Amino acid sequence: MATNSTNDPQDAPSDYGAASIQVLEGLEAVRKRPGMYIGSTGPTGLHHLVWEIVDNAVDEAMAGYCDRIDVAVRTDGSVQVVDNGRGIPVGMHPKYEDMSAAEVVLTVLHAGGKFGDGGYKVSGGLHGVGVSVVNALSTRVEVDIDRDGKRHSMSFVDGGTIDQKLTVVGDAPTENGAGSAPRTGTTVRFWPDPSIFKEGTEFRTQTLVDRFQMMAFLNAGLEFHILDERDPDFEEVVLRYDGGIKDFVTHLNASKEALFEQVGHYDEEGDGEAVEVAFSWNTGYQTDGIHSFANGINTIEGGMHEQGFRSALTRTVNLYAKEKGLLRENDDNLQGEDIREGLTAIISVRVVEPQFEGQTKSKLGNVSVRSLVEKATNDKLKEWFEENPREAKAVVTKATNAAKARIAASQARQTIRRKSALDGAGLPGKLADCQSKDPGESELYIVEGNSAGGSAKEARDPRTMAILPIRGKILNVERARIDRMFKNTEIISLIQAIGAGLGEEFDLEKARYHKIILLADADVDGSHIRTLLLTFFFRQMRPLVEAGYIYIAQPPLYSTESGRSKVYLKDDAARDAYLADHPNAEFQRLKGLGEMDAEELWETTMDPERRTLLQVTAQQAAIADEVFAVLMGDDVESRKHFIQTNADDVRFLDI
Repeated sequence: MATNSTNDPQDAPSDYGAASIQVLEGLEAVRKRPGMYIGSTGPTGLHHLVWEIVDNAVDEAMAGYCDRIDVAVRTDGSVQVVDNGRGIPVGMHPKYEDMSAAEVVLTVLHAGGKFGDGGYKVSGGLHGVGVSVVNALSTRVEVDIDRDGKRHSMSFVDGGTIDQKLTVVGDAPTENGAGSAPRTGTTVRFWPDPSIFKEGTEFRTQTLVDRFQMMAFLNAGLEFHILDERDPDFEEVVLRYDGGIKDFVTHLNASKEALFEQVGHYDEEGDGEAVEVAFSWNTGYQTDGIHSFANGINTIEGGMHEQGFRSALTRTVNLYAKEKGLLRENDDNLQGEDIREGLTAIISVRVVEPQFEGQTKSKLGNVSVRSLVEKATNDKLKEWFEENPREAKAVVTKATNAAKARIAASQARQTIRRKSALDGAGLPGKLADCQSKDPGESELYIVEGNSAGGSAKEARDPRTMAILPIRGKILNVERARIDRMFKNTEIISLIQAIGAGLGEEFDLEKARYHKIILLADADVDGSHIRTLLLTFFFRQMRPLVEAGYIYIAQPPLYSTESGRSKVYLKDDAARDAYLADHPNAEFQRLKGLGEMDAEELWETTMDPERRTLLQVTAQQAAIADEVFAVLMGDDVESRKHFIQTNADDVRFLDI
């Protein structure tokens, strides 16, 4: 949904000034409890600081006053964000008479032009905590504001202490040399505080690129420039998509085989709200290809806009199929999951007063948006089918085949349930269950190989730890319909052990364990098995991933002798660090978990006091969707490119 951009301050509404900045509460406790504001103090929270600043610039773009955002990771450890919007208001704030509005924005929590009239009609950063939280968690922040023909500057140190009050330092620079109009916009530079981010303050450029690419897709015509000044060989990344979310769909389907070439698109406005939808189908079998956004925020839990689209999509396809004789009148209707098989769709809504559920803003609650999306889909998707009969027929044919597979899977599911009822508890025979019946303290170790499974069973704490050995590599669910899954022994064992169903029927409340730990060898085969398992959980039990129930164990890769004791080292980096202090050590590379006896496995990998677990998250579902499609799909070149690009960044892998 393109916006007309302008940087002429004459066009800015006169009521967007100091009085537009409204204050809700002061900036306290951010440094004491940073996780409440940015989620964590690890790499995810560190990068969240950049999102907060860039979100403000994107708000300017959505309001029609910004069309370029530059982000640079600098050699001194700082990040600089430059936009060509209107610039933060610089007048004195009416409530805080001794403070400029810009100073209020930088030092007072919940202060911004997003809570009342005169600021932004549509905004993503609704909590208004952004730049003030960045200030609180940085050793230094510098701000330059180009507005009204002048450059205004101020700086802060040590988590928000004023170093220099807002001061006019000269004329605003001109964009195109002498005689052109002075630029407007805001520049923010910040240095994250290493005493807060104890895991390090090193930014990963690819993480920034992935996030800004999604923002560029959602804001047609908005241009991002990303530069990593730390790397002399880094080439500036420029992201701009004039096709907007149509280009987003094309991008997500790049590693998949399209059912047809065309990307469908429609939009609708009404009562201060707007919806834009782009869609296409591929030959794959996944049903989770709908990605929704509200005011640029990824609503990973869906909400009213998704509900409206799903219900109208099912209704429209069935009506079209019966009108055209592709389904007989007495045939059962196609189910929503049949129609969504292979679908990739982006739903983007703009809402003046969005109602998000929860602090994470991951689910949209506006009922009026559901009505708008339903109406738009009922009317305009039907028009698209009428105008594209060949593509419409391909959609119905694919959905009909999916329905046949669903019915076969249902029959297989019933057979499994009947066997479970006859067997008693219905748990797989090779599961060594834990004694506890409290899911909150129960852990399921999914262990590669029977020999390692035997060691794990002997090593475990039987009260809280369950062991499920799996044999070989499980089915790649990225390339299989659900009926094939119910014919796979290892998949059935996983479904029975977790006890919460599969796919559309999955019920998180029924999960028997709140920690599901993948324990595989620290080699290439082990990595492949972990990826197959992660694909299965993401595609068929995604609520487990979203709830943070999936973990990856970290077995050691090397061992060495130190006196009479054995030392285990997790990876090459740990080995190199040990060698620096012990240059004469004879390392042994561990071939697999099966080599460890129960005592070694407990000591290195399973003991809660000493083990290292990586929690798997899916904060950006669209990016995760793309990663799994590339890694586990049929496009070999895409997979090779992804591995080559990300091989050096496994420390930051966040699936």
